[in-house]
Amino acid sequence: MTRTRKAAVASLLLLPILSGGFALQARQTRGGAQLLDQVLTFVALRYVDTLDAPALYEKAARGLVKELGDPYTELFSPKQMEEFSRNTAGRYAGLGMQITPPIGGYVVVDKVFHNTPAEQGGVQEGDRIVQVDTFQAKGYTTSQVQNRLLGEIGTSVTVVFSRPGVTQPIKSTFKRAEIHVPAVRFSMMLDDRVGYVPLDRFSEQTTHDITEAVVDLKKKGAKGIVIDLRGNPGGILDEAFAMSNLFLPKGKELLSVRGRGEFQKFVAEKDPLAADIPLVVLVDGGSASASEIVAGALQDYDRALVLGTTSFGKGLVQSVYNLDGGYALKITTGKWYTPSGRSIQKERKFNADGQFVEVAPDSLESDSVRKARPLYKSTAGRTLYGGGAITPDVIVPADTISTKEQLLTRALAPYAQKLYSVTSSIAEAQKGKLKSDFAVPAAWREELYRRLTADSAKIDRGVYDAGSAWVDRYIEARVARVAFGDSTAKRHEVHDDNQLLRAMALLHKGLTQKEIFTAAAAEPVAKPVAKGSKGGN
Repeated sequence: MTRTRKAAVASLLLLPILSGGFALQARQTRGGAQLLDQVLTFVALRYVDTLDAPALYEKAARGLVKELGDPYTELFSPKQMEEFSRNTAGRYAGLGMQITPPIGGYVVVDKVFHNTPAEQGGVQEGDRIVQVDTFQAKGYTTSQVQNRLLGEIGTSVTVVFSRPGVTQPIKSTFKRAEIHVPAVRFSMMLDDRVGYVPLDRFSEQTTHDITEAVVDLKKKGAKGIVIDLRGNPGGILDEAFAMSNLFLPKGKELLSVRGRGEFQKFVAEKDPLAADIPLVVLVDGGSASASEIVAGALQDYDRALVLGTTSFGKGLVQSVYNLDGGYALKITTGKWYTPSGRSIQKERKFNADGQFVEVAPDSLESDSVRKARPLYKSTAGRTLYGGGAITPDVIVPADTISTKEQLLTRALAPYAQKLYSVTSSIAEAQKGKLKSDFAVPAAWREELYRRLTADSAKIDRGVYDAGSAWVDRYIEARVARVAFGDSTAKRHEVHDDNQLLRAMALLHKGLTQKEIFTAAAAEPVAKPVAKGSKGGN
């Protein structure tokens, strides 16, 4: 039998097999759809409690999404979609203040943004939100209170605050406005040659804010820049590409995405803003998604030295599809890879408590963990690690607090609201009375203890005194923030931030990115340092 005839017979045999496979698949699909339809019908007609049809279908849809076992796939209600859009876009219609989770039953104003209704209405950091219009806010979550504060541009909302040191509630009426939350709250020169840019989020303003910060720092004489991505959870993917392009040449691959039968490659489309200035990027376990895209791309091309601890490891891509009725489905559609081909998705699974946890957590990258991971090479031939998250080029553990300070923080935990309120009151009293390079006098520490214990707080004096270094840092940070703003507060924190100090030291050891890598390779591995060991314990 000739090869041609063999092929013809083979195809005749294959055709019914394939047809039978398709028929079986079709029957299975119809059977599954019929099962779902039958369950919905019996629940709608026979379940003991009456359920309206829209609610029933929504529950079924949410059950399907939940059973995927993917925490990144979500079904958004119209209200949830509004909140998701607001958080990713970085702008919303509200009052312009950042609030914390409840302390003592009430959410607290942690930050008032510049030139907003909140600032113009005299809202202060430390104010507690008691009531929003007729809504009593005690016992409600941050998102529940926030949803009451938000609304249409130009509409009015009345808020009742309580303020430390003020006996009567403060009632104010505001007109909501579109609020633009900055991606970069501030940038600053750490000394005469190193600039610092902390990036809080990847919103629509990220590239604009980073551009302005880098241009400003270069004008001020920056010979190297630290970009702080610690705690940055990510956000808009396009902004990660645009930010990477600020430092990488046109045409360079920034990221590839691989899904079901799909492959996409994203490249830098513009000439870079700063192609040569040495960079150090700080990451930690809170750096995720878009943060890892930027850190990974800059690391792969040897464009930045990455320093800190291992990033979160979110290498999955979600797409948002609009559905009928204002609903939307955010669903995982692919994995992303750095230019060298590294997948940065850490392996995770649900534990017995329903929490989504890492299979093999090791944020400090022990030798045994490294050996088990796939190896890659940067453009210059440096060894990079794949298999999960961004492994820093230089691992620097965060500082730890001393045992005595840990005892004090545990003793203060039941009085967190009072601690925040009293410290904020001390800070407000110092406005206009201090120079920005102030030091914390013992009198402030004494006043804090007196006012805490005067209101039934039981704090052992010996424990308090033993943890005095922590108390001084806590007061210093709050006073600097309230009296002078974010940049001064950071300047006061630098001496306790060993990761940032290490980045500064490395940027002083070279004028080029290559020289920074050489200097880093010659240094010993850093060990955790207890803050209490720096004095004052």
